[in-house]
Amino acid sequence: MEKLLRNTLKFLVPLILGVGIFWFLYSKLDTKEIFTILKSEINYSWIFLSMFIGLLSHVARAYRWRLQLRTLGQNPTMRTLTNAIFGTYAMNLLFPRLGEVWRCTYVSRRQQMSFTQVLGSVFSDRLTDTISVVFLTVVIFFLQMPVFREFLRKFPTIEEAAWQTVTSPWLYIGFVFVVIFIIWLFSKKTENKYVLKIKGMVKNLWFGFNTVLKMKQKYKFFFYTILIWLCYFLQLYVCLFAFPATEHLGILAALALFIMGSISMGIPVQGGLGPWHLAIIATLALYGVGENAAGAFALVAHGIQMILIMILGIYTMFSIALEKKNVQAEVQPQMDHKEINVLP
Repeated sequence: MEKLLRNTLKFLVPLILGVGIFWFLYSKLDTKEIFTILKSEINYSWIFLSMFIGLLSHVARAYRWRLQLRTLGQNPTMRTLTNAIFGTYAMNLLFPRLGEVWRCTYVSRRQQMSFTQVLGSVFSDRLTDTISVVFLTVVIFFLQMPVFREFLRKFPTIEEAAWQTVTSPWLYIGFVFVVIFIIWLFSKKTENKYVLKIKGMVKNLWFGFNTVLKMKQKYKFFFYTILIWLCYFLQLYVCLFAFPATEHLGILAALALFIMGSISMGIPVQGGLGPWHLAIIATLALYGVGENAAGAFALVAHGIQMILIMILGIYTMFSIALEKKNVQAEVQPQMDHKEINVLP
């Protein structure tokens, strides 16, 4: 009962937060004008192109992950990896961050390898994404400094919270404590099963993370990383051309939108619902786009991402079901053959 309540809260709390922010934003906008924009002002050719680019980004991520798993001595099929990537995003629509756990579980069982090694490869995958976001944020911050200053002026609580986090001594004390604990853990000789289990998990995580450092084809890894983030950017950028109110915005404005949207996705709500819309609408306002046009843009740009994820999630369900059916079909004749052989 307690576990059910905890899982229910994990689902409901982020959802309520996201829906609350979404409702607060759109309750202040003119819904009639937004529907008029959606009905008669959008060039949907750009929208379909955006969805195709989104699909390409997921496939590129699967190719990049295969490079990491090959370093671990595994050679999973692209079908397995695309299923894992598609399913990850679909799962995250239900429970934030659940997708990564499902992804590791699915691939570790499919490849019969250590869960924590797969988790380590996913950890390095996400760490690469984090480094990419930080790098892009710093570069674009200097290129579009007046815009970001205006954003922080309008939302002083964000600036204050970020400053308090960076300057908090507890952040650095906690980091030092974790490092000391890990050093102590590995220097201590013990037969305690819990300590040994933690040691094993840390070793497997490092082994998985170390795949990037030991990778023979590092240039491919960096190529796919650039391709992934280029697709993410283009997925949003081409949407600007679908709306008369945003088609005049240049690449730098699109980059600012992209970074603010990427940062907002760090808030653990289903699909970024609410925080992503807030970031996009607020940033578009800094470029002189009307609030209703900005609201329509955020609604469509986010909506097509969610539709794509749901379509790919449904595809993954059928693909995995067919995969299991084929495995059972292969195993059954072997079992029947064994039964015949043992008969007198």
